[in-house]
Amino acid sequence: MHQRVRPAWVVAVVLAIVVLASGCNTADDWSRPHAAPTPVGTLGPGFLNPAAPPSPEATITPSPGSWNDVHPPSGYRVVLLTAGDDAQTQTLVTAVRDWAAAEKVSLKTVEAASGSYVPKITEAIGLKPDLIVSAGNTLIDPLALVTASHLDQQFLVVGAELAEPTANVTAADWTGASFRGEGLGMSSNYDASTFTPSRAANAIRAGAASVLTGHTGIVVWLS
Repeated sequence: MHQRVRPAWVVAVVLAIVVLASGCNTADDWSRPHAAPTPVGTLGPGFLNPAAPPSPEATITPSPGSWNDVHPPSGYRVVLLTAGDDAQTQTLVTAVRDWAAAEKVSLKTVEAASGSYVPKITEAIGLKPDLIVSAGNTLIDPLALVTASHLDQQFLVVGAELAEPTANVTAADWTGASFRGEGLGMSSNYDASTFTPSRAANAIRAGAASVLTGHTGIVVWLS
């Protein structure tokens, strides 16, 4: 009985299909649970005082660049929750997307509009990401209503902050970007011109580093 020999091109095609299939299987599947994220790297000197960790709702002012050596692990899942088409919000959105691309983060975006803020926050939570990053002042009041009921979900607010954050809500902002909700006092006067690409990039990197290293429920104030 003779064994049929397949042409070389058939073998090559079969191998290519197997490789492609394997590649698809390695893609991050958000429907599957995965291990709790651990940071890659460590915080540099000056991020905080290790001998006196910040208390809940405290504000820290890390040394510039002290967050640069902390990176998210492979497969880190992030939802960008955004509302508003103003220039400040779009600067933040661009910074988050650039960070996600550079760090190879698995990113999904949920855009909210007036009247849909709470449902869209709920939608973002339902995706079960490792982190929800919020960009846009109009999300602050709705977040204050929702976040305390979902303590197992980590949030990072960039360019603003919640007045009374729970332990799962971290903020990264700076002088001129400390909006805390309608009718509430701010720690500095709002200044749209301070929303520069470099400040927005520092906010997402410093804020993410704080969350990844377990320093949550605080305000990371950028100098």
